[in-house]
Amino acid sequence: MENFIFHNPTKLVFGRGQLEQLPSLIPDGVERVLVTYGGGSIKRNGIYTNIMKKLTDNGYEPFELGGVEPNPRLTTVNQGADLCKENDIDFILAVGGGSVIDAAKTIASAAKYDGDAWDLVTKKAQPEDALPLGTVLTLAATGSEMNAGAVITNWETNEKYGWGSPFSYPVFSILDPVHTYSVPEDQTVYGIVDMMSHVLEQYFHTPTNSPVQDRMAEGILRSIIEAAPKLLNNLESYEHRETIMYAGTMAFNGILQMGYRGDFATHNIEHAVSAVYDIPHAGGLSILFPNWMKHNLSVDVSRFKQMATRVFGVDPTGKSDEETALEGIDRLSQFWSSLGAPTRLAEYDIIDTKLELMVDRAMKRGPFGNFTKLHEDDVRKILQMSL
Repeated sequence: MENFIFHNPTKLVFGRGQLEQLPSLIPDGVERVLVTYGGGSIKRNGIYTNIMKKLTDNGYEPFELGGVEPNPRLTTVNQGADLCKENDIDFILAVGGGSVIDAAKTIASAAKYDGDAWDLVTKKAQPEDALPLGTVLTLAATGSEMNAGAVITNWETNEKYGWGSPFSYPVFSILDPVHTYSVPEDQTVYGIVDMMSHVLEQYFHTPTNSPVQDRMAEGILRSIIEAAPKLLNNLESYEHRETIMYAGTMAFNGILQMGYRGDFATHNIEHAVSAVYDIPHAGGLSILFPNWMKHNLSVDVSRFKQMATRVFGVDPTGKSDEETALEGIDRLSQFWSSLGAPTRLAEYDIIDTKLELMVDRAMKRGPFGNFTKLHEDDVRKILQMSL
């Protein structure tokens, strides 16, 4: 392991009925609250009404920013920052999944910045302050409810980048599995792929002597693999929604990454793809990740073999390390496919006409990846494998 310091300031409030605690969780001195949400599902399932009543009954003045996109856009973030500045907002409550939370994090910093939010996303400027924010999670996927990261898309330039700062951690996050009952099957599947991808991004690292982290990562993956098919057979199973929701948070709140840095190259490639085509993030990951694995098998075949045997139960008897590793990669792809996730970019009508544009967008910040550095030709090959 490498030396590390770990600190996560987000208070996690987990379980059935925990929304009742919302008023007591909002910091002292708050008067005006900006509530951000997505396409309106929280109005159909009653969460919106419940939250607004709790805010108004406890003396808070709520403002709203709805319509946050699945790949949250810079224009929406700037709109939210302007709302905060114009109305003296002093707290943001993000109600939704990772996209809504990512937008809220960026709005929180942009509201305290005299300039375009894109400066923060591209690291042209560093935030020096931010509005405090809390979250009410309604989609288990990204882990954004308990980390400092956010991903924002600039559709005008076809760029999509992740960013974050110490100011971006939510003050609190309320996670009630019941709030995810209304998530449709396809979005449930995408959430499962996303959280598994987060674990895998961290699993593939170069520092040695990480048995505790490895076993935690493998345990989360195996728990998701066991629960996912059962959940898809009963989308209102509290038990399985609970398991998946907790797994999504644990997958990406920093605990698995103590002592090393994960790779995250596949995420970077997917950001380039969805910046050009605006496809579902996890849909892109389900296609790209197995091909990233195959492309980088020789970097450390033993780690891929370990994933195959420990996570997917591949029997290595009579097989070479490479054969065992490849069987594990195939089982990962087959598992995602069995849930309904895509396996080829062609399923999104993506062909090679914009391949070079995607390569260019992926390489905007130079070579990337921590398990191994990817260069332009590596990205091109992985994309070609994925068409």
